[in-house]
Amino acid sequence: MKLYDFDGMFDQKLSEYVKKNADKHREKEWEDIIPKMYARFGDTVIKSLGVSPNQYYAQMDDGQIVAQLRAHLKQGVAVSEFLCNAIESRNLSEKLIPLLDGTEDEKAYALNLLGACRLALPEYMRLICSDESEDIKNTCVDFAKEFADEVKELALENYGKGVEKEYMLEILSRCVLKDERIYEILIKEFRSDGENVPMHASYLAAYGDERALCYLLDKIDEEGISFIEYQELKYAIESLGGSYEKERDFSSDPYYQAIKAHGAAGEDIFGGLFGNK
Repeated sequence: MKLYDFDGMFDQKLSEYVKKNADKHREKEWEDIIPKMYARFGDTVIKSLGVSPNQYYAQMDDGQIVAQLRAHLKQGVAVSEFLCNAIESRNLSEKLIPLLDGTEDEKAYALNLLGACRLALPEYMRLICSDESEDIKNTCVDFAKEFADEVKELALENYGKGVEKEYMLEILSRCVLKDERIYEILIKEFRSDGENVPMHASYLAAYGDERALCYLLDKIDEEGISFIEYQELKYAIESLGGSYEKERDFSSDPYYQAIKAHGAAGEDIFGGLFGNK
């Protein structure tokens, strides 16, 4: 399969252009100009091909264009935006999903091109429970959360088996249709995992069940909580319609001290700028 490095072609032309016009634009102006030049290049006919990069991909059928992506990744030839745009302009979910079982590069491109795709949900859930990289798992979780109600039963099953529990909790917390099983699980994890209070408080906030307020209020009132825990608990309480007004002293908390020091430095800087004494 013949591959063309359109990005390489553009970079060569761009280099020549910048050399000739370097003194005509400031750096900030080049940042605006280059993307526009790249877009125009996509519609510029390349003499050796007789078509522009956009036309080159537009004339391919669905199978050919996905095969082009695979070939670029396999042979290490840069994947241009023109190829990605051509794929995104078509409904190619069924043909892209098999890439989720391919190389790391194929998975990464497939995830980016598929996005929050309902058809890909089974594969996303499979990848979350596999030995994939955290980046890939986190991306799959983000997409799965958009269909949380549809993958709820599988997430509950995985949680029950102890498979990627934190990821399953994150997905379950985004369910819109309330389920007593989910509420009980989120409360249990919040109360039992003292090492991850901010995370589990955020799950309760996301789930949106006001019954969690009493547990959050009890926790935030504990003397031993950190400033980070306090902040996340207060946010969760307020997101559920509650409030917490009790004054707390976190002056000995390292994170609080770091924020205060940063804030004080910022005030000094602005004071100097505006001539304040």
